[in-house]
Amino acid sequence: MGGTAGFVRTSLAVVTFLVWCQAQSSTRNYGPVFEEQPVHILFPEGSAEEKVTLACRARASPPATYRWKMNGTEIKMEPDSRYRLVAGDLVISNPVKAKDAGSYQCVASNSRGTVVSREASLRFGFLQEFSAEERDPVKITEGWGVMFACSPPPHYPGLSYRWLLNEFPNFIPADGRRFVSQTTGNLYIAKTEASDLGNYSCFATSHIDFITKSVFSKFSRLSLAAEDARQYAPSIKARFPADTYALAGQMVTLECFAFGNPVPRIKWRKLDGSQSSKWIGSEPLLQIQDVGFEDEGTYECEAENTKGRDTYQGRIIIQAQPEWLKVITDTEADIGSDLRWSCAAAGKPRPAVRWLRDGQPLTSQNRIEVSGGELRFSKLVLEDSGMYQCVAENKHGTVYASAELTVQALAPDFRLNPVKRLIPAARSGKVIIPCQPRAAPKATVLWTKGTELLINSSRVTITTDGTLILQNISKSDEGKYTCFAENFMGKANSTGILSVRDATKITLAPSSADINVGENLTLQCHASHDPTMDLTFTWSLDDFPIDFDKSEGHYRRASVKEAIGDLSIFNTQLKHSGRYTCTAQTVVDSASESATLTVRGPPGPPGGVVVRDISDTTVQLSWSRGFDNHSPIARYIIEARTLLSSKWKQMRTNPVNIEGNAETAQVVNLIPWMDYEFRVLASNILGVGEPSLPSSKIRTKEAAPTVAPSGLSGGGGAPNELIINWTPTLRDYQNGDGFGYILSFRKKGTQGWLTARVPHAESLHYVYRNESIGPYTPFEVKIKAYNRKGEGPESLTAIVYSAEEEPKVAPFRVMAKAVLSSEMDVSWEPIEQGDMTGVLLGYEIRYWKDGDKEEAADRVRTAGLVTSAHVTGLNPNTKYHVSVRAYNRAGTGPPSPSTNVTTTKPPPKRPPGNISWTFSGSTVSIKWDPVVAKADESAVTGYKMLYRQDSHSAPTLYLASKSRIDIPVPEDFTHAFVQIRVTGPGGDGIPAEVHILRNSGTSMMVEDSVTRPAPHAVIITTNSLVMVALISYLEL
Repeated sequence: MGGTAGFVRTSLAVVTFLVWCQAQSSTRNYGPVFEEQPVHILFPEGSAEEKVTLACRARASPPATYRWKMNGTEIKMEPDSRYRLVAGDLVISNPVKAKDAGSYQCVASNSRGTVVSREASLRFGFLQEFSAEERDPVKITEGWGVMFACSPPPHYPGLSYRWLLNEFPNFIPADGRRFVSQTTGNLYIAKTEASDLGNYSCFATSHIDFITKSVFSKFSRLSLAAEDARQYAPSIKARFPADTYALAGQMVTLECFAFGNPVPRIKWRKLDGSQSSKWIGSEPLLQIQDVGFEDEGTYECEAENTKGRDTYQGRIIIQAQPEWLKVITDTEADIGSDLRWSCAAAGKPRPAVRWLRDGQPLTSQNRIEVSGGELRFSKLVLEDSGMYQCVAENKHGTVYASAELTVQALAPDFRLNPVKRLIPAARSGKVIIPCQPRAAPKATVLWTKGTELLINSSRVTITTDGTLILQNISKSDEGKYTCFAENFMGKANSTGILSVRDATKITLAPSSADINVGENLTLQCHASHDPTMDLTFTWSLDDFPIDFDKSEGHYRRASVKEAIGDLSIFNTQLKHSGRYTCTAQTVVDSASESATLTVRGPPGPPGGVVVRDISDTTVQLSWSRGFDNHSPIARYIIEARTLLSSKWKQMRTNPVNIEGNAETAQVVNLIPWMDYEFRVLASNILGVGEPSLPSSKIRTKEAAPTVAPSGLSGGGGAPNELIINWTPTLRDYQNGDGFGYILSFRKKGTQGWLTARVPHAESLHYVYRNESIGPYTPFEVKIKAYNRKGEGPESLTAIVYSAEEEPKVAPFRVMAKAVLSSEMDVSWEPIEQGDMTGVLLGYEIRYWKDGDKEEAADRVRTAGLVTSAHVTGLNPNTKYHVSVRAYNRAGTGPPSPSTNVTTTKPPPKRPPGNISWTFSGSTVSIKWDPVVAKADESAVTGYKMLYRQDSHSAPTLYLASKSRIDIPVPEDFTHAFVQIRVTGPGGDGIPAEVHILRNSGTSMMVEDSVTRPAPHAVIITTNSLVMVALISYLEL
């Protein structure tokens, strides 16, 4: 017996020591936690880079050591190996595809355990050359479609494709008629034209990180046989797969292209749903960005032209990589206890879940049960401590979740959580005294009061977790209370002293109230308490505490007195209805009273809006009644919005006014073939409430158009053409799919109508060509719309003129007259109205110098029906030839016979000089030397003088035939500004300016402006006059 006891004591001591060491180290040691894990790497073959680095770094204490696995086999780090460790990173020198391509995994370990990283692949990118074999020529009838196969060389990863025509870099654009598939690289031409003749080469490009490599194929020659002008229906040639698999979050691209004449247009639709806002692109490509499970379904590509249509359908199937829904976390558990860990992951296909312990697979054994995402331990032992990983994987990827399990064995210890030293309690109240020592396994707990062992009774309860509860407290309960804790590792105790105080009571309780939204209210609450303790008030609404700081000003304290806890509520809202509880609280007890507040307001949102009985212009709506918020519902309002507008609008209904007891109504006057959402609002005497949630989106049924297209006009174009324009009909008025236009037109004055059918709602003009159409011929035109359900009403008849032609006749009796040395007037007789071949816009005057060619002529255009023009900017003393032409929108007509005109010589360049003046009463006499014209100047016929009293007054013009003039001046005259210049057939000459000042008397000052061209001043003083003359060359 003694030997056995000694062995037990020794074992316990060892375990205690080990557990103590573990407890001491747990405060600072922990297992590896990855901060950086390897990622997939694509390494270009032939790259100048000499190494590849796979990153790995883990936080751990003590620090982690690292190992690496390739394809599940540990890599040996030998001294001469191409593999080496830099910290935790794996560096591969001179990587080679045959040896190094594969899957890599980092293993991090320390004394606490081991974890493995996610797997990362190292792959090698390459692009080989195209085959050197010559490509066969292609011969096709012009107007037919043709496909060139790219047949790209071996490569990884995918390529981007373009096509060359004849030479680099003449790349073929994707213009609707031509399309390059980025799936196969093939080039498709929907309808060949003469410009397509030439040699074609496929140009393939590989993009790997920042390295780009391109190769191109041998050229293949395209030749065309005689044109086949016949039109034919579309035939889809480039098709997306019947099943396209895509990962959630990626971009999906579908390709569709068709041959046809005319070139077909491509439309996309989702057969089991509406178009998503995530759709981008159009015509041959449909791209869906950030694809989700809602995008899964069947998609249809439709190719259409005037001869027919072709369709193709395929499915998009969405799958997803594993993604954690629930993960494991670091856990500390008691020795001998049970533990259940679980993790869960979403993904498609459904991920499989497996477990690792310290990097090794974990399966069910003895006390451990592994079942999918569940891991269960029975009666934990110290050896169960370590690093655990939950691994979820499907064919699209793998995710790891890691956690550390620490199994503890500890003797009871109150140092971190002792029993409270002083325990106040309220008379007649209840006190709860926890006993929570740190212990593993869980300790057995006993309580004593003084030396008395406590057991469960009507007033004493010891819970299973060791908590002591005393009820109906009295003064006799005061004293020392001790908690004793014990497990197989040891024992401990902790003591507190209970002190009994007066109870807290509510002396004035809140009263229930009934108010309207927006009103104010105060709920009263007064209390008494033990004077040795502080009293605080708290309020709750439906058992949720009220946070005054986050109440947006609705709640405030009504008093600062300690015994008063009144609550004021401002601008009450519906959300303020409910049961309010006032709690008066000290550290030992509390008292509560409640009252109900009813806030009346507009009704709450109706629920469950359902749309049924959908026709082209009506639907039947039903809903469920919402809260009336304590005021009866008077009526309902129905609103709707379309995909074309996010704004909600009130709709017309049957009945017009929907009574408050109704739960269904018909919505009328809807637009056919339109996507709608509906919502319902309820109202009462206090206002209109919040709207319901929108209904599911519906589309009304199709109907024939009910509105004729507008904006009918036309004109312009080439000879023998009639161009008809109109405003494309908005989506709101199309009423159905397959929308287009029917035009009816005839030459004015004739009987039979010609018709033309123009598909596509976006169309906005039609060109009718016929050799019999004369220029500017009036046509009567009308238009109507059609769709798959029928034809709509016709518009009013409009008059549209055929294309104009240039005027056929020229103006006559053209006359030109020189006005000044640089100007002339031109006049002519207009062309007759009967000679018009379009709308006359005006006339064009052409003039050119004698000796020049007419092609170098300058031009001036008039607008409208004027028959004269003033031409400026001519050279003096120069002979000009002048002709006139009529013009319209089609161009300029033939010229009139030219006429000649010679501009006059220029005026003399010298200003008048030796200017003098004399004052005589109310007159000033001004004289100057006559200006004599030179041989190359026009004669002087007189002089112009501009007189201005001061800089603010209006100037007065005087004409003089001689070199002097008398000007009347007022008696109080003090100064004036005068400009003098010559005039004659060549125009006006350069001015001389004089500034005159007068004080008294008479005198004379002479200034020679010719010999002194710069502005200056001369002052002459006499007994009676001071005059200043400023001469400058300023124009009038």
